[in-house]
Parts: sequence; structure tokens; C-alpha cells
Amino acid sequence: MAVTPKLDLRQSQALVMTPHLQQAIKLLQLSNIELAVYVDQELEKNPLLERDDEPRDTADGALEDPAVDSPEGGEQETAGLEDMDFTARPAAGESGGGAMDVDYDNVWNNDNQSDSPVPDSTPGLRDQAFSAGGVRGGGFDNALSSLEETLPEAVTLRDLLNRQLALDIEDPADRLIGTHLIDLLDEAGYVSGNLAQVAAALGCGEDRVEATLLRLQHFDPPGIFARDLAECLALQLRDRNRLDPAMQALLDNLDLLAKKDFTALDSITGVDREDLADMVNEIKALDPKPALAFDQSPTQTVIPDVYIRPNPTGGWIIELNTDTLPRVLINNQYYAEISGAARSKEDKHYISECFRTASWLVKSLHQRANTILKVATEIVRQQELFFLHGVQHLRPLVLRDISEVIEMHESTVSRVTSNKYMATPRGIFELKYFFTTAIGSSAGGAAYSSESVRHRIRELVEAEAADDVMSDDSIVETLQAEGIDIARRTVAKYRNNMGIFSSVQRRREKMSRM
Repeated sequence: MAVTPKLDLRQSQALVMTPHLQQAIKLLQLSNIELAVYVDQELEKNPLLERDDEPRDTADGALEDPAVDSPEGGEQETAGLEDMDFTARPAAGESGGGAMDVDYDNVWNNDNQSDSPVPDSTPGLRDQAFSAGGVRGGGFDNALSSLEETLPEAVTLRDLLNRQLALDIEDPADRLIGTHLIDLLDEAGYVSGNLAQVAAALGCGEDRVEATLLRLQHFDPPGIFARDLAECLALQLRDRNRLDPAMQALLDNLDLLAKKDFTALDSITGVDREDLADMVNEIKALDPKPALAFDQSPTQTVIPDVYIRPNPTGGWIIELNTDTLPRVLINNQYYAEISGAARSKEDKHYISECFRTASWLVKSLHQRANTILKVATEIVRQQELFFLHGVQHLRPLVLRDISEVIEMHESTVSRVTSNKYMATPRGIFELKYFFTTAIGSSAGGAAYSSESVRHRIRELVEAEAADDVMSDDSIVETLQAEGIDIARRTVAKYRNNMGIFSSVQRRREKMSRM
């Protein structure tokens, strides 16, 4: 067979991820806060985009789609998607919740304030600057200090330790070792490195590093520069003058304390049960992570992306959180001006590309809002019993159940439910929370949600008495009697995930409280 070049014509189908499609997928998985950051970046790059800050009228532009009507009387059933009613108003290419909007009047009027100019008969009065407390002195200008300049500077843990190091240690070599040990502290305040490696890196003896570390362990906050939990607690007890031999023996056997084995601890510490309880309470009052008190990282508040509230006429109202939903517009007037003034081919291409990018961004924002509303609406429809009666009525749900109803791919539903939160009458939940695996029914009925089974296990443990602690086998028997087909290993796994001790440890803890 001769090998010769030839041309073939073939027809095939392929999915091409265009840049605009990639942008739409990227926007879909962002939360409202992350979306606002992304839109701000686009506003800086694209001159045709501008922010829509105009207040929206609740009477205009509302998307009125049907609501979920609860059945009247009889057994609870879920209504169809066509019966769902949500109010979401789009603005400049995106949807938002309309019923949550509030107009604020920021106009400040003071009728008693005179607007008359300063008389010209007072020479130089217009050029004088006065402060609220009178004439200031000590400066060469009349500018008022900003409020930020009057705020105290936050003291970090490193700053505090360096100040103590400069005051308590005079030898330059020991200060260098101390500075190196400060750099080895982890976020909890423990020394994470090996002292032998520190000595090798600094070219000194390990004994000198050890001696410097012992001096650093007297610094504030108490418990800093510890190498393990027992040493951290011992340093804090020593600072309180409470580190006696019995307490040291208790710290050397923290594993028995974690297991609630008070009988063994009684014999090891040589104290009675009452004194042992007092010692345990002292340890509970200590701080196992002393460095976290200096953590200056801001707390991130969970901001919901979707609101759900009961409809006075029945069903639920679902709407987007428009307070964090960015709104953008395309400045068509500016586009007409610069496109008409463009002469070179490069300028025309740049303007056309900016217009296409802006159009796709507005369209993607609108599509993202509609998709989130569709997914949230179907979640509420399928989990309506949860919103009415609580977590014990949470039904099993997978991504396929949502995607088949709204006629979208499972990957799209997965992106929509990532990093999105829903504010409900029962609290704020991540959209992923409503997707749980199914646990079969021993009676052959409807399956149970794994989250509802966890909730039931916690209820059984919290209701048990000290002399009647339920083992995992007892919990399995109780759940099977209620119609839940579950194995013992599954109960043990759920119990460990919820941080619930074994029956032996729970019995010891409950007996110690009596």
C-alpha cells in the first residue's frame, strides 16, 4: 500500500468551550460577593460598562412566576414547579429580588441653618479655619486629622513578643535565637520546629537553644512557646502557681482524661474524686491555643444569596439578595460617540470587542440570576416538608432530581449550589445542605435522609440517662423499630462525625456529673 498525501472531508460534532461560554460557567459558580469583585474588575477594564445605581421601582420590572401552594388540609404534598411563585426583578441584564428593596432618603435638610454668606465687613474671616473645639495649635496647617489616625494600632503577637525579647534578653546571640524561635510559632502559639535543626542552622549548641526557649516560655501570653498541649497547659498553671505534683500527673495522662477514665486518674494522681473534678475544671478554664487571641483576621459573615419566606396566601416567596447582586449597564451613547470617532482598524476592533464583552457580561448575569432562581425554587418545592416541620422531614435529594425537572445538566446544578446560601425561616443553609444520601426503610416505604438520621441519633443520645446509656447496637435497634434500615457501622460513623463519644465515655462523663 502506497503512502501518499490526500484530502478527506469529514463531518463530526464537538463541544467547543468558547471564551464567552467559559465566562458564563465561571460566573455561575461564584457567590454574590465574589461576583461583585469580578464585576468591579470588568468595570475597570471595559469603558463601555457602567454601574447601575439607580433605585428600582418595585412596581416595574418584576418577574412574576407562579408560587408553591401548600395543599389545603390532608396529607402534605409538594406542588409542581408551575405552581411556584417568586418575585425577582431584573435590572440591566440580571435578575434580583424585588420585594426586598427599600428606598432610603439620604438628603439632609436643616431649616434652621442659615445659608447667608459671611459679611464682607469682617476682613479675612472667610479665610480662617476653625475646629469644633476652638482654635488648634501645634501644627502648620489647618487640616483636620482623619478618624483613622485617632484609632489605636492593633498589637500583633509578633510585636508583643519582640518587645518582651528586647527587654528580657540582653545577649545578642540569645536575641537572635529568640527571634528565630518566634518565627517558628504556628497559629496556635506552639513551637513547630525541631530544636536540633534550629541549633544546626544558627551554629550553636542545642543546650543554648533549649535555655533560650525556657526563658521565652515566661513571656505573655501564658502558654506561649509550648511544644505540645501538656506543656502549654503546664505553663499556664505555673503562671497561676497551680502546678503541683498531682496536677502534673494529670497533665501527663491527658489521654485518660479524654477517655473520661476517672477511676484510673484517681489512682495516678492520688486525690479523691472531688479534688479531681476541681483539677479538671481548672484545666477546662485554660486556653489550649493562646496565640489565637491575637488573630487579627476579619470574621467573614455568611451573606445569603437567596431569600425564602412564607407567602401570606400560602406557599413560599423566593427572591435573590439584590443588596449584594451587582448591576451593570452598557453605555450605548458613549459607544456611539467613540465608534463614530474611531478611524484606525485597531481602534474599531478594540471598541467592537469591548461592546461584545459587555453584552455577554450583561447576558451572563441575567442567565445566572434566572438559573439560581430555578434551582432554588425546585429545592424549596422538593424540601417543603423540611421548611414546614424541621430537619427530621428532610428527604433524600441528589443533583439529578433537580436537573431533570429544570432540564439542565447536573454539572450546572452543582455549580449553582456551590458557595451559595439560602436564608430561610429556619436559618441560613448552604444549598448543598439540602442534598443528602438516602437510607432505606425497613418497612419498604420512602427512604430517609442521612441528615435526618443524624438528627435522630443526636436526639437519642441527648435524651439518655446516666444509668441507661445507649450503645451503638441499642441505637440501631431503636432506629430499625422506627422503620430506618441502618447498620451499626453507619451509626458509629455518624456518631463520630458529630463528635459524640462512645457509650463507655458518655457513661463515665454522666456519672462524674452526679
